[in-house]
Amino acid sequence: MTILVTGGAGYIGSVTVEQLRQARRPVAVLDNLSRGHRAAVARDVPLYVGDISNRELIEQIVREQGITACIHFAALALVPESVTHPALYYDNNVHRCQVLLDALCEFGVRYVVFSSTCATYGLPKAIPMPEDHPQQPITPYGWSKLFVERMLADYDRAYGLRFVALRYFNAAGATDDHGEDHEPETHLIPNVLRVALGKATAVQVYGNDYSTPDGTAVRDYIHVSDLAAAHIAALDALAAGQASAFLNLGTGRGHSVLEVIAAARRITGHPIPIQIGARRPGDAPQLVADPRAAHAYLDWRPVCSDLEHIIASAWRWHCRRPNGYPRDEAAQAISEPSPEALPSARQCHQG
Repeated sequence: MTILVTGGAGYIGSVTVEQLRQARRPVAVLDNLSRGHRAAVARDVPLYVGDISNRELIEQIVREQGITACIHFAALALVPESVTHPALYYDNNVHRCQVLLDALCEFGVRYVVFSSTCATYGLPKAIPMPEDHPQQPITPYGWSKLFVERMLADYDRAYGLRFVALRYFNAAGATDDHGEDHEPETHLIPNVLRVALGKATAVQVYGNDYSTPDGTAVRDYIHVSDLAAAHIAALDALAAGQASAFLNLGTGRGHSVLEVIAAARRITGHPIPIQIGARRPGDAPQLVADPRAAHAYLDWRPVCSDLEHIIASAWRWHCRRPNGYPRDEAAQAISEPSPEALPSARQCHQG
């Protein structure tokens, strides 16, 4: 089974490629490098710089590499940006994904593992959140992922494209070689560590009046290595004949913002000042997974998602690479469309 990893130069994608190589599984990467990093992909891994909407390129990769399965990470994932520029998210995350799925079906690829999100649920009605929790996203990002989930279910019924959609909660942590390098950075742990590195003066805490033990929002953090292992287990489950599935990936345990900051203070030895601000619109008090279905389907458990280990692994990576991945000028990114290049709300109404 040769595996195509779209978005394999990104955060979770690069760790998944790393684990596939460690397991001696043939792998190829497709990434437009608009938000991924050439340096995150080992030089001996076939890297195709291009877009998931390039049908001819997908055919070339399938033929040249003998692709039999795809792990699809190539999506935009900045929630505030999706609110400001929804067209960008529906174009990339939905329309271009459909082109990819159509090409995979046409060229004989029958297994897909999809990087989904707990954002498809919207505001929680129960904690922990099971897979049958109502899905009512509150952002275009969440809707874009839910649309693809529905597309996958329909393609399974109509075309026999078998899939596992993995709904992440909060990915975090690092391996020795791969960590978070986003611009802008919106995730709590790397922003906390930026303060410890002297790159920011304080951590912004958005709200301390939630109905949680210390008043700050609670999230379920899962180590990126555990996420990668779950993707590989999902491929193996599909290859063994299991039915398509939607699965939560989390630990079943939440940590508050202040707990994360306190752990980072212990690990880094830095005081890490905080600034309390207003709640952000749409932020839920708690998001915690019920991961039991993934345990059963994948025969998988998180093994390195203890909060202290997550933060310590991220701290090591950021200390070694305080400026993130080296920028390789020779690796030319394929620019994603600017929001201005996509239809505005006014243009849509005019049509």
